[in-house]
Amino acid sequence: MKGRVLIIAGSDCSGGAGIQADIKSVTALGGYAATAITALTVQNTTGVFDVLGVSPEMIVHQATVTIDDIGADAIKTGMLHSVPVIEAVAEFIKLKCSGIPIVIDPVMVSQSGSRLLQEDAVEALITLMIPLATVLTPNIPEAEVLSGMNISSEGDMIAAAHKIGELGAEAVLIKGGHAEGDKIVDILWRRDGDIEGFEGDRIPSENNHGTGCSLASSIATGLAQDMGLSDAVARARAYVREAIRTAPNYGKGNGPLNHAHPVTG
Repeated sequence: MKGRVLIIAGSDCSGGAGIQADIKSVTALGGYAATAITALTVQNTTGVFDVLGVSPEMIVHQATVTIDDIGADAIKTGMLHSVPVIEAVAEFIKLKCSGIPIVIDPVMVSQSGSRLLQEDAVEALITLMIPLATVLTPNIPEAEVLSGMNISSEGDMIAAAHKIGELGAEAVLIKGGHAEGDKIVDILWRRDGDIEGFEGDRIPSENNHGTGCSLASSIATGLAQDMGLSDAVARARAYVREAIRTAPNYGKGNGPLNHAHPVTG
C-alpha cells in the first residue's frame, strides 16, 4: 500500500504543530510518516520562545538515508527557516525526488504570531521552492507576501494564486481562514487554468494551533495514496475541520487539534 510521506519540517515540543502534527495527521489518514527535522522550537499554545536550527547538512542526511531505505510517495515541507536550509532542501528534492509529489507549506509565522522564516529567506523560498511544488498551501498573509498584493476578497485570492502559480508551482491552494465572515473559502488554482473553491462554515474555536501543518500533511498523504489533488484537498479539509470541532481545549492560547478523531471515507 502506498502512503509513505517524508516530512521536512520543524519540531513543536508542545505537540500541536510542526513535525508532531504532521506525524499525527499522516498516521490518522492511513499513511506512513517519516521525518527530517529542520529545527527544534520551544513553543506552546501561547507562543514561540526559542528556535534551534538544525544544520543543512544534517537535514539532508536525515532525508537522504530515509528516502534511500524506506522511499517516499510524497514529500511535505514545512518550516525552512533560513536561506542555507532552503537551498539544501531544494537541492535534495531536485536530486532525490524526481516524480514524487511535493507539498510545500510556506511557513512564515506561527499561529501565535511568532516569525518562523527569516526575512532574508523569503526570496529564496520564492525562487527555489515554489518551482518545485506540486501544490503550495499558503494562508492569506503568506499569499500576500508571495504575490505582492493585498487580498480582501475571493477574487483577490484567485488573482494571487495565479501570480504565485506563475512563479512555477503546479497548483496553489490559498486557505481562507484569515478572512472575515461566517464562511471559510479555500481556493485551489491549477496551472491548466482550473479553479476550484472549497467552502465551509467557520467553526468558532481558538483551537487552531497547527492547522496549516495538519492540512498540508493530510493533502500529502492523499497524494501519496494516489488520490487526485481535488479529492486529497477535500478529504484533508474534512479531517482538519473535524479535528478543530472536537479539539480537547488544551493550553492557555491557541489550542491543539484532535488529530486522533475517527476518519471515515
